[in-house]
Amino acid sequence: MALEEFENTKSNGILWGFGVFVSIVLIVLIVLGAWWGSEPGQFNIMDEAEKRAKMDHETEPLPVGYVFTNTLAHIAEVLLHKPGGYISNDVGLPGVLLDNVPSWEYGALVMLRDSTSALRNHFARDQSQSAEDHDLAVAEPYFYFEHNSWALPSTEAEYQKGIDALHRYMRRLLHYGGNVKQSQFYSRADNLWQYTEVVIKRLGGLSTRLTANTAGTNFGPGLSPEEREKAEKSGTPVPKITWWEIDNVFYEARGASWALLHILRAVKHDFADILYDKRAMRTVDIMIRALENSLEPILSPMILNGDGYGLFANYCLTMANYIARANAAALDLRDIMNRG
Repeated sequence: MALEEFENTKSNGILWGFGVFVSIVLIVLIVLGAWWGSEPGQFNIMDEAEKRAKMDHETEPLPVGYVFTNTLAHIAEVLLHKPGGYISNDVGLPGVLLDNVPSWEYGALVMLRDSTSALRNHFARDQSQSAEDHDLAVAEPYFYFEHNSWALPSTEAEYQKGIDALHRYMRRLLHYGGNVKQSQFYSRADNLWQYTEVVIKRLGGLSTRLTANTAGTNFGPGLSPEEREKAEKSGTPVPKITWWEIDNVFYEARGASWALLHILRAVKHDFADILYDKRAMRTVDIMIRALENSLEPILSPMILNGDGYGLFANYCLTMANYIARANAAALDLRDIMNRG
């Protein structure tokens, strides 16, 4: 009888210990998930550029293009070194359970890719027939590497190579070979116009997807067969975003807005002369303000997507509104830069 009681006590102790262990693991995973799942804050583009210049042992005024390029490099560094690191390619806990953070990372990554392509193909080239910068030719393809690769080579390793190539270009912007700069950055109206064209398409696509879960705003489920057939013949069908996926679209838009906000601040600095000359500085400020509003803190523990004038808010429509404002200003900026 005593032996039986001892065995029961021992079994209960093992179960109790196992339960405590599982509870501790769950608490740790929840805390880590909350920490890793938080969005990175904004950074000061001038402070980061000056910090990088000091690392390169330069204290002279920063050359045109240095702030823009450093902003791109620092956006990539934030993606890699934020709490939890780069999560899109995680295969372990808790990263594999965080679906919103990878969407945020992808949105920021798309804006980084577009800007790096513009830097390589437009901003660093005098004309269409001039040679491209060799470091930028190296940097751009690395940022187009598969965004969720966990095997060798890992995504982080490839993106770090792109960052290193941007830093080499920045060092050459700072130094002269004889009396000629070793690398160039051309802050011209036609260059900015070409980049703005890409931004317009990105913002327009995000705004459309954010509203594609609302009745009457798409040509997917919810329409009658006749209406759907008519929409498909028009060539502009938009698939409906389900409630299960809309929070991912929302966080992708948050990541894109975060990255573009910093890029536009850098554009405002390095293209200041042409923006003042074209009287377009106010237009860029409107874009920046709209993106700042889109990044206001989220008070709800989940993304609310109420209908119309219902009881609950619709976060996606609010985000789409701010992005649409930024897109409208981008259209104005494109037209201003395209004028003679």
